[in-house]
Amino acid sequence: MRNNAEISGSPPKAELKTESTTDSDENEKPEGQISLEAKIIRIVDGDTAELMYGELPIMLRLQHIDAPEKRGNQAYGNKAKTVLSDLCFGQEVTILTEGDFDMGGRMIGEIINEEGLNVNKEMVRLGYAWHFKKYSSDISYDNLEKEARIEKRGLWQEPNPVAPWDFR
Repeated sequence: MRNNAEISGSPPKAELKTESTTDSDENEKPEGQISLEAKIIRIVDGDTAELMYGELPIMLRLQHIDAPEKRGNQAYGNKAKTVLSDLCFGQEVTILTEGDFDMGGRMIGEIINEEGLNVNKEMVRLGYAWHFKKYSSDISYDNLEKEARIEKRGLWQEPNPVAPWDFR
């Protein structure tokens, strides 16, 4: 479904959503999240995609996950890229981000595809990415990884899969 901004060629607008979280040691504090409507124009690997936001191309690093490496031919690296492509390539998606960028200049965020599916979580659920605990404390990703391991989905079919951070 296209809105008038997309039809006229003007860039889509970012929508700021504010959520509140409570930490047991701190008072409640608001945490902003930006929602961007964009098109996925390229899949780089299992955890990186390029999107077009209006006329602006943006590299996106999928938040909370780390997928097998294509470089160096890590097992399941090419398959992870293919699965990510199947989930979102060419689609008009929603990107949820806090506006953070990694050291490589890539925006960090989650992809919600045209069917409303959280692509980042689906990569973990299908067994083509690890929960990247070094940078994420979201327990839902941890639960999805445990489920994929138990069910031996994707890379969890291997007897001793090597995490990308160890492979690098």
